[in-house]
Amino acid sequence: MSPYAAGRRRVHRSVAAVVPFAVAAALLSAQSADASAPAAQAQVVRTATLGDVPLGTFSNGLLPGTVADDRGVDLGGIGSDIYPAGRKGEFWTVTDRGPNGQIKVNGSKRRTFPVPGFDPAIVRIKVTGDTVRVLRAIPITTSSGKPVTGLPNQAGRDEAPYSYDARTALSYDPNGLDTEGIVRAADGSFWLVDEYGPSLVHVSARGEVLTRYVPRGLGLSGTDYPVVEALPPVLLHRKINRGFEGLAQLPGGDLVIAVQSPLSLPDTDAGEASLTTRLLRFSPKRKAVTAEYAYRFDPVGVVDPGEDDTSELKISSVVAVGGDRLLVEERTDRAARLQVVRLDRKADILGGRWDDDTTSPSLEQLADPAGSGVPVLAKRLAVDLGKVAGVPGKIEGVARVDHDTLALINDNDFGMTDGTGAFDAQGRLVDSGIETKVVHVRLPRGL
Repeated sequence: MSPYAAGRRRVHRSVAAVVPFAVAAALLSAQSADASAPAAQAQVVRTATLGDVPLGTFSNGLLPGTVADDRGVDLGGIGSDIYPAGRKGEFWTVTDRGPNGQIKVNGSKRRTFPVPGFDPAIVRIKVTGDTVRVLRAIPITTSSGKPVTGLPNQAGRDEAPYSYDARTALSYDPNGLDTEGIVRAADGSFWLVDEYGPSLVHVSARGEVLTRYVPRGLGLSGTDYPVVEALPPVLLHRKINRGFEGLAQLPGGDLVIAVQSPLSLPDTDAGEASLTTRLLRFSPKRKAVTAEYAYRFDPVGVVDPGEDDTSELKISSVVAVGGDRLLVEERTDRAARLQVVRLDRKADILGGRWDDDTTSPSLEQLADPAGSGVPVLAKRLAVDLGKVAGVPGKIEGVARVDHDTLALINDNDFGMTDGTGAFDAQGRLVDSGIETKVVHVRLPRGL
């Protein structure tokens, strides 16, 4: 038995074997079903589950002393994204900012961080049979080797952080990252995206932040790594907790970044009601954004039948599938659909009127952007995962396995729920029972 499993047993878990720093990563392949093919033809062919690994054991094994008390939380949150590692069944994945929730106090929601010392990590995993095994974990650190943490950066822009019971205010951390998408460059370094800035983050093979690219005008100071204001300033209007989430690497090395939800432009109400978000193309060679595209969601009731709240729509994953083509995941927490898009040069809106936050109506306010002359990216449905039996909710990671197989991974939120019932009277987690799962889905046809 792995030493990382010691001291923690849960009867609700069904995993027999517990692995080192376990991480469940899912693979999402690139060849999706033709739009005319019934989604029911796709099927789950394998499901693997991450076993229980105490979060303190995991974190302190990477950076000793970072977690004093994990409050009974196990390693989770690794479903933020997944990227092929070059060997069969092996993938790179990344955790998000760590366990967090919301508790309402005096009518206002407070963001809680039960394990504030948690440091986001890049994790290499292997899927074998019905289990997920961690092969290697790399802590994300500052230039001086300190943990970046997952705490919010700026008062007034990010949610204020609180203790597990929402009673004690915590300090902001300008180094903090809410990491999401991940790709690995040819030189062995990594590119990540972050929801706070929102940011594009270049990380060395050892986990050191080399450069954090943020929107012009963000004014982030006090970091222990280089920060470059190189992204369009319109991104300053990102919705809280809905910054960058999807990241793809095109064959030539360029990156494609997805803004998770429509910008709050000109205000929150406009963003909540909008169906239009944005994709950015970034050149690592030029260290600059070279293109921007308008992406239009399907109505929320199409993505998730029965859901009527448009603000529940998100892009959580984008995957390069050759040339300038992408798989784009549109989802709610319960359902997801994968669309195929091509990045048409004629659809580039970078630097135009839609990047001017004084334009009225804004891009986000247009009920019919194409009808108003906006070159919205064309798309076609590859597969409706909501119609595939065995696919869990909150799928955030997609990777390519082979020409007809996708691998998916869900975000289990570290077993946390919102509200005062998330922890018991002793301050220990009341686990939700939601497991991190890697699900392989076979599609009937190629893209």
